[in-house]
Amino acid sequence: MKNRRLIMGMPVEVGIVGSNAERALEEAFAYLVSVDERFSTYKETSEISQINRGEISLAAASAQMREVLALAEKTKRETGGYFDIKRPDGKRDPSGIVKGWAILNTARLIRDAGFEHYIVNAGGDIASNGKNENGQDWSFGIRHPFNKNQTVKTVYPRGKGIATSGSYVRGDHIYNPRAPGEAIRDVVSITVIGPDVFEADRFATAAFAMGKHGIQFIESLSGFEGYAIDAQGIATMTSGFSVYTKC
Repeated sequence: MKNRRLIMGMPVEVGIVGSNAERALEEAFAYLVSVDERFSTYKETSEISQINRGEISLAAASAQMREVLALAEKTKRETGGYFDIKRPDGKRDPSGIVKGWAILNTARLIRDAGFEHYIVNAGGDIASNGKNENGQDWSFGIRHPFNKNQTVKTVYPRGKGIATSGSYVRGDHIYNPRAPGEAIRDVVSITVIGPDVFEADRFATAAFAMGKHGIQFIESLSGFEGYAIDAQGIATMTSGFSVYTKC
């Protein structure tokens, strides 16, 4: 069973292989909607918007909010400041970390409901496990940044998480915290495969903010592989990335 809905401003696909999956599917979407209601900076009533307006203190924030903000601070330290949810105006925007976190939690909900074979895909950040409806390994295409109708690579994550950061879909929505006034121009996308989708997502965001040096950062991380495409359309991959291109 598979369904796609617009949540968090992007198409979200949830697929569960197995009988009687309707309830698990609905619970998965309901959870993602609740995350959007809490963390969206575009919703005036969201908790993060109230925090940014000073109406809710960090001490009074929900447990989920405190968890995400703590994970963001941890990622900032681990990336040398290249990941930072504080915008130049001082407001917090956790979207660079909350998507992967939410996808991972959704996958856990599906597993806890008793399903082993599933996919959760939110805007190209993906958690998957087991086999697809045809009994084959899940496979996903990395979109060509200059031609949305083409893919440049097909990958087989086999339970690992995938996340892609780039400017070719949403424009310059990621910035370099070390040089916030400068747009990132030398790299257009970087795809990261990591232990789970949360880990892949947070480091993909940081690596993209690093520009052309981001792929070397991913190379330095144990358990991670990456595939970057620069402004000239030239791809660079980490030393072990090809493992995930073989079916």
